[in-house]
Amino acid sequence: MSVRRQAVQALVLCVGLACSSPQPVPGVVRGTPGERLKSLPGPMPGFGPFDTFSDALIAACPLILSKPHATAGRERAQDFRVRWRVSKEYCAWLYYTPAGKYEMSMLTDQSEQDELDRRKSCLLPETVDDARFPTGSIKYVFALHNHPYEGRLSDGDIRMIVSMGRTHEWIVEVGGKKVPLSVVAFFSNSDDLGQPSCDGFFQYIPVNGELKKWTGDGSGGWRQELLGTVTWQDEEHYRIDEK
Repeated sequence: MSVRRQAVQALVLCVGLACSSPQPVPGVVRGTPGERLKSLPGPMPGFGPFDTFSDALIAACPLILSKPHATAGRERAQDFRVRWRVSKEYCAWLYYTPAGKYEMSMLTDQSEQDELDRRKSCLLPETVDDARFPTGSIKYVFALHNHPYEGRLSDGDIRMIVSMGRTHEWIVEVGGKKVPLSVVAFFSNSDDLGQPSCDGFFQYIPVNGELKKWTGDGSGGWRQELLGTVTWQDEEHYRIDEK
């Protein structure tokens, strides 16, 4: 398909889905043009709080995937490439509060895009501003975002969470348990872009190097698959040993 034809199709789809509309999206914050947000407000209205991070993750997945253009559906779909061109990544922090609960920050869709590598990278601010608690009292647990299709974590995802670990903590003490910092990317294989299903997520845990894929097991639970491990040779270079 020619670049010109792709552009025309993307414009038609964009108009049909009102993706060019400047209307604000509930739960999503943006900086001024050219400005990168330094923090995200919290908590997300109508979300939680939750006693466990597993319950919070299960609730966060459909919420994030329901945002406009959060998914492009299946890669094998005929119009997938056009859907991807107008898709967006949204990101947020899942954090633990002094009240002993898990909360999620507001989302942002500020991003960078690598057209050649077919990647979109949401730019997650380092901190959350939750006015209910003193600065520095919340604990950062999961960096959440969506992938427009079932694609593994990118180099940008891996480097981002390592950078966040150097800023915050690699392992946090929450409710008497130790929970490692990680990055999570939700995905949907549904072609129903209006009500996409939550089909799973990819996860990278820097403290043990594990790259995982989680998918629904059909009975309401989650099945995990170890995809490989990341080994850092120095602060800039790493290798992935696939399983």
